[in-house]
Amino acid sequence: EGALGQVDDKIHAAGGTATIAPFDLNDLDAIDRLGNAVGARWGRLDALILNAAQLGTLAPVPHLDRKEWDKLIAINLTANWRLLAAFDPWLRQSAGGDVVAVTSSVGSKPRAYWGAYAATKAALENLVATYGAEVANISQIRTHIIDPGATRTTMRARAYPGEDPAKVKPPADAAQLILDALKR
Repeated sequence: EGALGQVDDKIHAAGGTATIAPFDLNDLDAIDRLGNAVGARWGRLDALILNAAQLGTLAPVPHLDRKEWDKLIAINLTANWRLLAAFDPWLRQSAGGDVVAVTSSVGSKPRAYWGAYAATKAALENLVATYGAEVANISQIRTHIIDPGATRTTMRARAYPGEDPAKVKPPADAAQLILDALKR
């Protein structure tokens, strides 16, 4: 919540407005409440960025921990599905709503020991592409699947502990890829 508050402060200092709504993405009812609150306040949603993800432990597929598997499915896939469902009515009210799913190369190019994370990213890509096909002819909603590549994040540092972070692009570069997609 502290980091959200800092972002909120920066937005307000730059003359913008923001509302933060911290909650647990495992609480699907909270996601629904947030969707309803957005709809009640603004009547539409112009962009939904699906970036919720956890890496989990990198391990051989037969050695994946079942509880951790369930946790990764819950955050990396189920929470993103629920966000789509909760915000779909408000995206349809936009003159041109956009849904962006942030993915990873392992979603389409398997890598040893990345099975759980890769499976959730592959499923997320398919889910968002399917949603895009479903709404293409009945709404102005556009879907985007963006793989920002190696990005300097805490998750990346966990996956590559010996990597020099200065040699990896900053998160602002990944954010620019998302913004560029929204402009198309």
